[in-house]
Amino acid sequence: MTEPIQIKTKLAGNPTKEPQFKTHVKTKDGRQIAVADPNATRSLVSLMNMNAVLGGAAAHYGGPAALAELWSALHGYVFDASARENKQWYDMFHIVNDAGHCENGLYALKANYGMAGLTIESLKKFRSIESGLTGHGEVHLFPEGVFISNGPLGSAFPQTQGLAMGEALSGKNRVTITTISDGACMEGEAKEAFAAIPGFAKNGKMGPYVLIISDNNTKLSGRIDAESFSMTPTFNSLKDLGWNVITLTEGNDLQKSFDTIAQAVEMAKANPKAPVVIHARTVKGIGTKKTAESASGGHGFPLKSPSELAAFLGEINNGVALEALYTGWIEELVKHEADLKAKAVKDTGEKIQIGVSAAMVRARKAGLPVISVTSDLPGSTGVAGFRKEFPNDSVDVGIAESNMVSTAGGLSKLGYIPVVDTFAQFGVTKGALPLTMGSLSEAPIIAIFSHTGFQDAADGASHQALSYLAMTSSIPHLDVYCLSCSEEADALVTAAIENFAKERKAGRVPNSSVFFLGRENFPKSYISPAGYDLKKAQVLRDTVKDKAKSVTIATTGSLVPQALQAAQDLEAKGLGVVVINSPCVNHFDLATFKTAIEKTEGRLITADDHQVIGGFGQMLAHALLQADVAVKVKSLGVHGEFGQSAYTAQDLYRKHKVDASAIVETAGSFFQKSGAW
Repeated sequence: MTEPIQIKTKLAGNPTKEPQFKTHVKTKDGRQIAVADPNATRSLVSLMNMNAVLGGAAAHYGGPAALAELWSALHGYVFDASARENKQWYDMFHIVNDAGHCENGLYALKANYGMAGLTIESLKKFRSIESGLTGHGEVHLFPEGVFISNGPLGSAFPQTQGLAMGEALSGKNRVTITTISDGACMEGEAKEAFAAIPGFAKNGKMGPYVLIISDNNTKLSGRIDAESFSMTPTFNSLKDLGWNVITLTEGNDLQKSFDTIAQAVEMAKANPKAPVVIHARTVKGIGTKKTAESASGGHGFPLKSPSELAAFLGEINNGVALEALYTGWIEELVKHEADLKAKAVKDTGEKIQIGVSAAMVRARKAGLPVISVTSDLPGSTGVAGFRKEFPNDSVDVGIAESNMVSTAGGLSKLGYIPVVDTFAQFGVTKGALPLTMGSLSEAPIIAIFSHTGFQDAADGASHQALSYLAMTSSIPHLDVYCLSCSEEADALVTAAIENFAKERKAGRVPNSSVFFLGRENFPKSYISPAGYDLKKAQVLRDTVKDKAKSVTIATTGSLVPQALQAAQDLEAKGLGVVVINSPCVNHFDLATFKTAIEKTEGRLITADDHQVIGGFGQMLAHALLQADVAVKVKSLGVHGEFGQSAYTAQDLYRKHKVDASAIVETAGSFFQKSGAW
């Protein structure tokens, strides 16, 4: 055996009391043990989600609702087994979640037990910047409750291969138990692990392993088999791959879930050479008729107002009078909503995605062979409008971003104009190699990657692309753009599609174009009239004339509003400002920058919601120096840190000092040592 370095666990130990909201199951030896009430999990998830929704964040109900019985049974079994052997649960088991959007169900369950430092009260800060209870499970913010971070689907399951391998190497043979959703099973990383785990186990290289698949044939955009293709052949192949398959047709039956998990653990311990998979059929959104029957299984949170909660929880709890804790929490939420409405300021902006859809639809109507290739997120990225109008020119490859980009490359080779879309974090991490190979194969594509930087605030670090420019800008024959408003999106995406067609018809290979954009609302435009050009930067404000002191602020994408607000604040202090929006970030309009920098005597501030290393500011500064432009530059960005959940991106801009106030303070540092005004 090979002894590893001893690492003290940060995980919280066994619960010291039974769940506050409990029910009971019977063990194999006839005992009755208390476990978390699955309906309590659904109720608490609903309540904590409403807190997040009122804060401006998204939240999920359907997935954790589907897993409530399985997770109640799993934790009840693990805690009972550990107590009977007088050990901490983590000395006998590894429990890992790779259904990341369901993590709030685990937060609710842990708070019900009062473990890992959680209380019912702490759930009320879910997804806020004040809480470690992020949208997806993250070790760096909640090490007491998360062993392996999740988020991008299919990313935690492959890591558990190493856990089980380490158990075999050390001889400790703790049981590794992983939960994964059917959507996550579509990812390439998951499929690799499906093959590797039983293969290594057969050769004696794995400790006992149990995988729980929550199969409800549902992903965000609808039913998996209807929207993309059936996963049944994949699940049927598990036996041939070497898995011991247990089929649980009633995955929302608590006692049957408990019995099946107990059976699976016993089988895995008895024969580690054959890992066990529980193929559990669940109902996504179970708890209410509306969510269970909806196309997406209530993937997000269906309620908009806490006034709807009493009826929603009443249905979850089968008409039984609600607990006082629930009714009290609902009253708090109703009051909170009233306070928010009293202070509300009307949002006059719109989604940048509107411009993306408009450009794609117009190009297709003009006869250009635009094809949408998506991976489950068209409603979030802006291409849903195109797909609705041109369903025959649209394909959903499932939750598989690498496959999406590669598929588009093949279409490109045959003369189509493929447009792929997903969240920026998934596009740049899982799409980087296919993007590179597409360029190498002379198979250009157009990509719409949304929710850049901190714009996916609520989902947390795993979904926040803070290296998106660095990961794409150096790929040959690929042009990278950041969009700041819907009008700009419409103009530049249109120009990219038309240029793509023009180059193809001339017998040349166009560059790929990757467009990054935010999630929240932005102004439709910033200046009028506005000219948009793929190769030109925009001067959005110039108040340098007759000012003794001045500075240039250069930015791109989601931080344009921050730069303009900073300019307004600086002008009030008597400072002249040139604000430049540079949509193209790996090929710069140096003439526009040079003119502005000369006006402001070389003073330049750059700001982007990206790591400073490899970001817009670093690339721009280097380009200016290479062009012999005399410049004194101060770059604002993220300094080697991960993000976290927050209700809005503004909270994270403020924390990481890339907001308007940080730009103002930085401008001050050009003229006084403290930087304070």
